[in-house]
Amino acid sequence: MSGRVLVVVGDCLLDVDTVGRAAKLSPDGPVPVVQTTGEQVRAGGAGMTAALAAGEGGRVLLVTPLADDADGATLRSVLPADVELIAVPWRGSTPVKHRIRASGQTVARVDRGGAAGAIGPLPDAVAVALEQADAVVVADYGYGTTGDPALRALLTETARRRPVLWDPHPRGADPVPGCRLVTPNAVEALGQDPGPRPDVAVMADRAIALRSAWGAGTVAVTLGPAGALVTVGEDGVLAVPAPPVVALDTCGAGDRFAAAAGWALAAGALPTEAVGVAVAAASEFVAAPLVPRGEGAGVLVATGGCFDLLHAGHVATLEAARALGDRLVVCVNSDASVTRLKGPGRPLQSVEDRVRILQALTSVDDVIVFEEDTPEQVLRTLRPKLWVKGGDYSGVEVPEAAVLAAWGGRVVTVPFLDGRSTTSLAERAIARS
Repeated sequence: MSGRVLVVVGDCLLDVDTVGRAAKLSPDGPVPVVQTTGEQVRAGGAGMTAALAAGEGGRVLLVTPLADDADGATLRSVLPADVELIAVPWRGSTPVKHRIRASGQTVARVDRGGAAGAIGPLPDAVAVALEQADAVVVADYGYGTTGDPALRALLTETARRRPVLWDPHPRGADPVPGCRLVTPNAVEALGQDPGPRPDVAVMADRAIALRSAWGAGTVAVTLGPAGALVTVGEDGVLAVPAPPVVALDTCGAGDRFAAAAGWALAAGALPTEAVGVAVAAASEFVAAPLVPRGEGAGVLVATGGCFDLLHAGHVATLEAARALGDRLVVCVNSDASVTRLKGPGRPLQSVEDRVRILQALTSVDDVIVFEEDTPEQVLRTLRPKLWVKGGDYSGVEVPEAAVLAAWGGRVVTVPFLDGRSTTSLAERAIARS
C-alpha cells in the first residue's frame, strides 16, 4: 500500500483489558475472583480501525472527535505513531470500554464516559485529508460523529469522487448517498438480534433493500463465522464464506474487516473483491493462537503427515487423536518436503488443497505446514501434550518422543484401518485408467 492514503473517520474509544487468572469464586457472591497479571490499554473504535490499517503500510489519517479529559489524553497517547491524528473538538466525554478477562475469557465489562456533546468546528485539515484520500473508511460507533452536518457534507462530496466504505451503527446516522460499500452486521441490518443462525434468505432481501434505501453502490452484511452476503447488481446476492477458524475473542474483527476492505478499495478492487479480502483478514485476525495460553486452556494434541490423498484411515486416526484432548493441530508436510520423502510425482495434491480438505474435518481445529522433513521444529513451537501416530507405529521408537519429553509430552499411538494407504489408492487409480 506504499504511496496510498487511507482516511478513517469516526468515533474513538479507549479499550482497557485487565487480564488475569480465575481459580475460585468470591465468598460474597457467585462471581469469579480474578488475580490480575497485567493491563492492556489501546485505542478502540475508529482508533482500532486506523491502527490495524496502519499495520498494512501506506499513509493512514484518523479524523475523530476527542474530548478534553483524562481518558482522552490517554487515548491520544496510545494511538500508534504511524497514525496521523486530526482531532476534532468535542464537548462530550471519552467512551471507555473496560473488560475483565481471565484465562482468555471475558468475565465482566465495565463502561464509562461517552456522554453526548457538540462536535466541531471542523479543522481545515479534515477537508484536505479527504481530498488526498485514495479511500475513506467511516467507522461509526454511535457517539455522534456521523451525524455532524458539516462532516456529512464533506463525506457526501467525497463519495462522488473516491471510494467511501461506511461501517454503520444502530445509534449512528445513515450512510451518506453514494458510498461505494456499506458493511452492516446482521443486527445492524435487521434492527434486531437475528439469533445465532441468521436466515440467509431474509438477510439477502434486507441487503438489497438497504442498498436502495441508502443509495449505496454495494451493501455487504457481515455474518461473523458465516462470512458475508454482498449485493451484486440490482437484485443479486453473493455469499462470501469465511475460512473455518477457532475464535476465542472476536473483539476487533469488524475493525480488521473495515481496514482490509478500505485498503482493497484504495488499490482499485471491486467491492466484491474487497469483501473477500476483508473476510479472510478478519478470520485470520480472530483465529485462536495455535498454542493454548493461560490456565485451564486444555490438552493440546498434535499429529502429522503428508495427507496426500485423504482416506478413511486418515479420518479414523484424526478422530481418535481429537478424542484424546481439547484441541487437535495437524502438522502437514509442505510440497517440497513430500517430494523429498516420497519421490518425484508426489505430492498428488498441492499443500493448499491438502490443508483445505483437512480444515473441513470437524475433528481438526488447526492446520500448520512445515518445510522440514520431520516436524521436530514445529513441535518445539506448539509444545503439545500428545503427539499421535497411527497404530502401525506401536512399539516403534519415533524421533519425536525425545522432543516431547522436554516439556513432559509423550507419543501415543491409535488404532488404524488396515489396508488403507495413499500409495495403494494411487496405484489402483493408475491401474484402472
